[in-house]
Amino acid sequence: MPESSWASVPLPRRRRVASPGRVLAAVVSVLVLAATGLGWHSVDQLVSSIERIGNLGLGGDKSDGATDILMVGIDSRTDAHGNPLTQDELAMLHAGDDGEGGLNTDTIVLIRVPNDGSSATAISIPRDSYVDIPGLGMGKINSAFGSTKFLTQQKLLDKGVAPADAEKQATQAGRQALVKTVANLTGITVDHYAEVGLLGFVLLTDAVGGVEVCLNNAVDEPLSGADFPAGPQKLNGAQALSFVRQRHELPRGDLDRIVRQQVYMAQLVHQVLSAKVLTSPTRLKELSDAVGRTVVLDDGWDVLGFLHQLQDLTGGQVKFETIPVKDLNGWTDNGESVVRVDPPAVQKFVAKAVGEDDGGDGGIDPSSVTVDIYNASGTGGLAAQAAQALAAKGFRTGTVDNWIGGPVQSSRVMAASAGDEKARAVAQALGGLPVFGEQGLPPGAVRVVLASDYSGPGSATGGSTFDFSGSSTTATPVPPAPPIDAGTNGPKCVN
Repeated sequence: MPESSWASVPLPRRRRVASPGRVLAAVVSVLVLAATGLGWHSVDQLVSSIERIGNLGLGGDKSDGATDILMVGIDSRTDAHGNPLTQDELAMLHAGDDGEGGLNTDTIVLIRVPNDGSSATAISIPRDSYVDIPGLGMGKINSAFGSTKFLTQQKLLDKGVAPADAEKQATQAGRQALVKTVANLTGITVDHYAEVGLLGFVLLTDAVGGVEVCLNNAVDEPLSGADFPAGPQKLNGAQALSFVRQRHELPRGDLDRIVRQQVYMAQLVHQVLSAKVLTSPTRLKELSDAVGRTVVLDDGWDVLGFLHQLQDLTGGQVKFETIPVKDLNGWTDNGESVVRVDPPAVQKFVAKAVGEDDGGDGGIDPSSVTVDIYNASGTGGLAAQAAQALAAKGFRTGTVDNWIGGPVQSSRVMAASAGDEKARAVAQALGGLPVFGEQGLPPGAVRVVLASDYSGPGSATGGSTFDFSGSSTTATPVPPAPPIDAGTNGPKCVN
């Protein structure tokens, strides 16, 4: 299927649900129990009850000195073990019972925890970010899971695979696609995966006795059910669900919703660390039950070992950020509203946020890098010209040829890992191309594919701007919000 045609694939009809921030808090709330050494029996019991999944294409890279976790929220109408939610639970969540659900991952958070466990940085990715999805082409990042799952499932069913097996294999393919999409966008290899269902959000909030929030102004927005006064207040699970799902009538739409999710997560972490939770057997049991029922983790994660690394973690050492946005009100050629992001800028921001190199070449000696360069642009000689430009900068060139691997929508550098330092050095030398991880490439190999959008060294213009197939008549630049931490004594007031 051509890269640009996947968006027209009809998804199963279902009732649209404004998905909440079922997120980092689901696991972090449990992880931070290690901060005081209390509750270990409950944690051990919790870990044994969590659903595990394998073969997600995770990196497990220990050389970068940190553990990188992808946490996603799924609008599922089942629990983590595949059991349908009760009618009362569906009614409480306003989720309905007439759709399959679970097709969109509307909350996507990448978390970097240094191996000494002394801090954590959580980076949110807007759900409408318009990115390159492996096997599908350009699309909203929250569709990577669902669209891949749906297409894979249909292919398997057409081949006669039993429905239950097709569902399982397709779900795995959807998770793999999301992991790879996030890694390609951020330049960070994902080591571990955590997934939280819709019900988990409410159960976790109630397990800690509610979460305190603060609003700058009163809100009454019926689509989300958000109806709150201005000022500080404590919300139960159902109320918090409305608080974090509202995006209409907010100044920055989904970006303000992300800020709400972040202040909620920060406050939840802060409250879990309080004595009222850590010294309460009842609260600990409720927290354990909530996570055991609603969280899915990869099967290669030694959670108890990871918990021991976090004994120095405190609320103030959990920082929340959001990737930079190029245009909040972007549009595709098909008239779809998207959030435009610039992958090189995202990778540079993420590297700086997690304490890595700030986007430079990491001290890489160009003569130690051999680059294969392919022309997918239709412009004759482009690969050879780019090769000459790289050679002038000291890089070695290997294969220089036309690309025969299928349609390529945007120029890119590919390596075994999106965080490969040699690939990032080449990307910078070519004017800031995005770096994508490509399965099958050996470590150290660097491949450049130049599409019709290329305007870096060796092109006719020699510039470095790129069109990622999203367009808008007037770009809406979004200034970055200050980071939010979980060490405050009270909730931060937000829109």
